[in-house]
Amino acid sequence: MMPFAELHDLPRQLRRPAVRDLAWALLSPPLLSAPPCPQRHPLAGSAWADDPQRLKAWLLALDADEQALRDRLARLTSRRLGLYYECLWQFALGQAPGLELLAANLAIRAGGQTLGELDILLRDDEGVQHFELAIKFYLGPTHSDGRDPTQWLGPGCHDRLGIKLAHLTGHQLPMSSGAQSRAALAGLGVQQVQAHLWLAGYLFYPWPGQAEPPEGANPLHLRGRWLRRRDWSMATGERWQPLPRDAWLAPARVEANECWTALQFGAWLRGLDEHAPAQMLVRLEQEAEGAWHEVERVFLVADSWPLLPTR
Repeated sequence: MMPFAELHDLPRQLRRPAVRDLAWALLSPPLLSAPPCPQRHPLAGSAWADDPQRLKAWLLALDADEQALRDRLARLTSRRLGLYYECLWQFALGQAPGLELLAANLAIRAGGQTLGELDILLRDDEGVQHFELAIKFYLGPTHSDGRDPTQWLGPGCHDRLGIKLAHLTGHQLPMSSGAQSRAALAGLGVQQVQAHLWLAGYLFYPWPGQAEPPEGANPLHLRGRWLRRRDWSMATGERWQPLPRDAWLAPARVEANECWTALQFGAWLRGLDEHAPAQMLVRLEQEAEGAWHEVERVFLVADSWPLLPTR
């Protein structure tokens, strides 16, 4: 499932934020090991999968000169995290040896209406592959054991793991094999495709509380904790800092002059609206070179979460 396990720690070794995010997208484990639909790493058919050190060398070269990646990201017209994640994948798949990126966000239309898009269409040594990519962050329940994926809720309360999987299985993945897709695929010289999911992100466990991983979870999935404002406490000497949404991917790296003091964090917390959206916080520790690195991440939610007032 993961062809690059030996490179797991590489994102933390890189300095440039966009390159760290790119490495994280390519190297982080999927949330699920047994999803209800086929799952395959998008680079599994690349020459990088046969020689992970080639991928490492490419990422290190980008960290030295990221201009090509910056140019690609500059074409993004939205700051949505999901589109940023897809763009990182598009950049890598377009340069991966042994792959041919045929299309990205290929619109499927019928009767003058757009039915949806195929995130990625590529050709490798196993044929033409259709990939649906997703980056998700789900918070586990406090009132059940957590095994039911529908009990895992997105921080904005608009998304559930079980519902997302049902949509992928019932709509997004089958789209490439449907009659409506034939014209779009024929325009690319494609007749048959194999459809796969790649779902990455974090699962956040209640604190205090107990929750088991959802059914099908990858034992190596990335994890954090979530808690309500009333349960927040901070040990003496700890350094916490909020992360903006566009920095939720790779583990945080903060330069010494940008790391908040406990006083700064306390002032920020006191000024936070009682009904503020869920806030991603990271606990930082300083390493020998002077920069502060993430060692833990937490979602801080309102005391009324998930019953937030309508705005």
